Amino acid sequence: MDNDDLRAILMFMLPALLFIILLLSKRKGKAKLPPSPPGLPLIGHFHLLGPLPHRAFHNISQRYGPLLRLSFGSKSCVLVSSPEIARQCLKINDASFLNHPHKTNLDYVTYDRSDIFMAPYGPFWKFMRKLFITQLLSPTTLHHHSPVRAQELKFFLHNLLKKADLGEEVNVGEEVALLAYNIVTTMAFRKRCSDVKSEGSQLVQVVKELIELGGKFNLADMGWLFKKLDLQGYRKILSTVRTKYDAIIERIIKEHEESRRTRRKDTHKEHEAERDLLDILLDIYENPNSEIRLTRENIKAFFLNIFGAGTDTSSLTVTWAMAELMNHPDIMEKARKEIDSVVGKERIVEESDIPNLPYVESIVKETFRLHPTGTMISRQATQECEVNGYVIPEKTSLIVNVWSIGRDPEYWEYPLEFRPERFMNEEGESEMSLKAQNFELLVFGAGRRMCPGVSLATKVVPTTLAAMIQCFQWKLPHEGDVDMEEKPGLGLPRANPLLCIPVPRPLPFLKL
Repeated sequence: MDNDDLRAILMFMLPALLFIILLLSKRKGKAKLPPSPPGLPLIGHFHLLGPLPHRAFHNISQRYGPLLRLSFGSKSCVLVSSPEIARQCLKINDASFLNHPHKTNLDYVTYDRSDIFMAPYGPFWKFMRKLFITQLLSPTTLHHHSPVRAQELKFFLHNLLKKADLGEEVNVGEEVALLAYNIVTTMAFRKRCSDVKSEGSQLVQVVKELIELGGKFNLADMGWLFKKLDLQGYRKILSTVRTKYDAIIERIIKEHEESRRTRRKDTHKEHEAERDLLDILLDIYENPNSEIRLTRENIKAFFLNIFGAGTDTSSLTVTWAMAELMNHPDIMEKARKEIDSVVGKERIVEESDIPNLPYVESIVKETFRLHPTGTMISRQATQECEVNGYVIPEKTSLIVNVWSIGRDPEYWEYPLEFRPERFMNEEGESEMSLKAQNFELLVFGAGRRMCPGVSLATKVVPTTLAAMIQCFQWKLPHEGDVDMEEKPGLGLPRANPLLCIPVPRPLPFLKL
């Protein structure tokens, strides 16, 4: 082939090549990916993370923008840090983000995603969601267990009163967590975890370990060889702790099954008043005609869900609220006056009082804004979609930084200050429902995968906080303010315990 032949071939191919390049450039233009900060080979943006990912992500967004594409090993994700873009992801494109990404530790803790939190969107998840809303945490069930919560609140205040009479300082986080666990274990299977001889106490300790393990970062989630090497040794640790949990919960289930057989023999006995959450699940487990047949693993995973969402969320929020109130005594006093005017001084505040305590509700909302126990919402794209003009490819993980959104100065005036009044309108009513899809305050998520435990949390948290304010004056055992440092964890735990000294108020009902 001479030069003239080669030139002729090139002249023929050149238009075709230009046409292909033009098509590719147009396709690339359509598939415009979100901007990405500079990364490193192999590890991507892993070096930008720190012990507190929500803070690290916040700093990244402050520098590079509210919608970013990040990579961690072979995994890619999209980071969202503004209410408007969160709305596009979790409302407009809700159908594209119905699954949670695989997390090695959480997958194992939840029995290979056989719970409502991690289960993939589909018939099982829909069935469990319906079960939560219509039975397990329905208004009827919550009302049925309201005496349990009221009694546990009295036990809690009684314990604080004993320590107050001795002049002892109180670890607020531990005391409130014990209350939350007592409520959940009693609602779940009629066992108070504060009884050291009961399996409830053992169960709580193991659940705490599982929740902590579930929140730890596992290098296996970066893909490649990390998945097989298990450099951090989590496989053995997870197996050991979950085996302990299995043994305890299995004994509780078998005990319930035996009790149910005994009750069935007594046809004259009223059973409904004794039914707890485990009874509801066992009814479905034993029903051959159930739409979905639950397994033992489903039941065990459910209780891990309700322990994680129903105890840590509540206790951490109340603790953060108390920490803020200790630094803002004027706000605490204003709340106390509201409680005294509405409830009076002859009885303990009740769940039914909360709608009439808008300032207390606003304190809770402001605590959720600054200290969200779910710092980030994690999802995975099940199909390609467009967000804010950018294409999000299928299987891309989504991280919505709730902690960062709560500090967005475009939506919040003086975002770093604790100001419950921001949620009050001119009529003195509390605005912005925690149950609605207000993307400036994404406390319980949004869309179809919004947390189903919101009804329980919105009863326990404000009532507990109001009772603590109503019944005691609180003092610090040291000079200065309470620190607001955080530490790593699945929720948003405090780095240092909140230690306070309760001083009983002269209320007729507050007696040992």
